[in-house]
Amino acid sequence: MPVITEIEDLRRIYRRRVPRMFYDYAESGSWTEQTFRENSSDFDEIRLRQRIAVDMAGRTTRTTMIGQDYAMPVALAPVGLCGMQSADGEIKAARAAEKFDVPFTLSTMSICSIEDVARNTSAPFWFQVYTLKDDDFMKRLFARAKDAKCSALVITVDLQIMGQRHRDVKNGLSAPPKLTIPTMLNLATKVPWGLEMLGTHRRFFGNIVGHAKGVTDPSSLASWTAEAFDPSLDWDRIREFRSWWDGPVILKGILDEEDAKKALDVGADAIVVSNHGGRQLDGALSSIRMLPRIMDAVGDRIEVHLDSGIRSGQDVLKALALGAKGTMIGRAFVYGLGAMGQKGVTKALEVIHKELDTTMALCGERDVANLGRHNVLLPEDFTTRWR
Repeated sequence: MPVITEIEDLRRIYRRRVPRMFYDYAESGSWTEQTFRENSSDFDEIRLRQRIAVDMAGRTTRTTMIGQDYAMPVALAPVGLCGMQSADGEIKAARAAEKFDVPFTLSTMSICSIEDVARNTSAPFWFQVYTLKDDDFMKRLFARAKDAKCSALVITVDLQIMGQRHRDVKNGLSAPPKLTIPTMLNLATKVPWGLEMLGTHRRFFGNIVGHAKGVTDPSSLASWTAEAFDPSLDWDRIREFRSWWDGPVILKGILDEEDAKKALDVGADAIVVSNHGGRQLDGALSSIRMLPRIMDAVGDRIEVHLDSGIRSGQDVLKALALGAKGTMIGRAFVYGLGAMGQKGVTKALEVIHKELDTTMALCGERDVANLGRHNVLLPEDFTTRWR
């Protein structure tokens, strides 16, 4: 087993182990993938202020998100198809998050169902819902999340229609994979993955099949999915969803300061600044680039988290320094999940925590709560002239 010191190490193992369609599902964006790339590269434009001769004993990364105490300000983002990256993947990721003491967010489009994850974990988890047309299905989904004692509801608000994701289309992305000749040739090179999948019965969307009207088996899922998302979504509809849930609600997919203000009006408890990992509107600005403008608009009137592009603990620190209360990692934990299952997710969290803690110390901070704009330099701070 190679020595793993950074998230990129996990990505390389993941790429070798997992079928191409599922690797591409995680490691791609829409259209030209400009926004997908800039979500990460824009973090490189932010520089850190090194400070010395500061007492670094007794450092802490502990924080609160949505009123709950956690080991660090990092949550596992909702990612669909985790059960295709590794057998029973959502259960493995949730267990790793529980042991590490960070939130796990289950996607509606998960392979393991809400009930599967609840039965196999003891810590409350967050549940993510899409804005779908079928009120009956949505209300039952909310009720199932409540029965599972989910501690927060994450409503994804940037997917009324799906962005053009070239790789997913060309690969014929599906769960389970359709056995075309190209797919079978690729699967033949992923024997350990295939053997692992033979050991589970969870190979389709567990929250949908058998629950949505007319979806009784995987073959009927495609037609349902094509018609399920609600293109008429507006703020009144979001307000209605908010009224169905009596716990904390997080709106994920905010990328504009005016939308951030409107999130206050509908009673959201938190927002996630996110462009869906660059998989929706290609050409949109990166999440980290939009964060300062959104913070200027809402200040401390709502809890703000950041998603999209985080690949290290330094990225987490930069987001916190620019005002975020918490962060979400998606691809970073999926690399670990596909590479090594639950152990890989734990390793991803360990890497990010160590990077966050070490960088915090070298920036002269002992408490993650004290991070702020004074810890970073933006391009305008140092590109005008040398001084």
